[in-house]
Amino acid sequence: MDPSWAQETFTPYGLSHWVLLGVAAVGAVLLVLAGHRHRGTRSGVLFARAFALLLGLFAVAMQVYRVLPSQWDIAVSLPLHLSDLTWIVAVYALWTRRQWAYSLTYYWGLTLNPQAMITPALDAPGFPHVDFVDFWTQHILVVWAAIYLTWGLGLRPDWRSLATALLVTVAWGVVVFGFNLVTGANYGFLNAKPNNPSLLDVMGPWPWYLAVELAVGVAAWALITWPWTRSAGRSARRGTPVR
Repeated sequence: MDPSWAQETFTPYGLSHWVLLGVAAVGAVLLVLAGHRHRGTRSGVLFARAFALLLGLFAVAMQVYRVLPSQWDIAVSLPLHLSDLTWIVAVYALWTRRQWAYSLTYYWGLTLNPQAMITPALDAPGFPHVDFVDFWTQHILVVWAAIYLTWGLGLRPDWRSLATALLVTVAWGVVVFGFNLVTGANYGFLNAKPNNPSLLDVMGPWPWYLAVELAVGVAAWALITWPWTRSAGRSARRGTPVR
C-alpha cells in the first residue's frame, strides 16, 4: 500500500524537489572524483560501460512500460522528447566515448536536462509513483553521464561539437514539429508551451518562443564551449597536453 503522501501531486520546490537536486549535486561530485581515479585505466572503461548499462536498462524498461496497452497514448508514450534522445546518445557515449555522441550528451545533458530539473513539467504523484521515478532517475543519470565524461574522464567539446549539436537539434525539431502537427501531440513543447511555469514563459508567444529558445540555447552552448577551446589554445601554445 502506498503511503498517503505518495498520492500528492509533486510540488516544484517542495522538500522532495530540493532533496533530489541535492542528490544530483552530491552524485556529480563523487563521479568526478571517481572519473579522475579511473582516467586512462581499464577500470574506467568498465565503470563507464556499467554506467551505460544502468542508464540504458532503466530507460528501456520505462519505455516498454510506456507502450503497454494500459499506458499507451500517442501524445506521450513515444520516445520523441529531446530528453529521450539524450539518454540514448549518453549510453552510446559512455560505452564508446565517440566524440559526436559525447558532444550531444554534453550540450543536451548540461543545459536541457538541468532546465527540466529546475522547472520540471511533472504533473504526477510523488515517490514512488512510476512517473516520478522515471523523470528524476533518467534526468539525473544523464546529467551525471555528461559530467562524468567531461570532468571525470577528460573528454572535451570544441566548436565542431557545437555545430554537430546544433544541426542534430534543428533536424530533430523539424521532424518532431511535423509529427506533432499530424498527431496533435506536443513533444518537445514545440507546438505549445507546457502548463507548468518554465523559461519559455519569458520567451514570448508561440511560435516566436521557438526562435528565442534556439538563440538562447546556442548562446549557452557557446558559453560552455569557449572555456575549453581557450584552455586548449593556451596548452597548445605552451606545448602541454589538455587534461
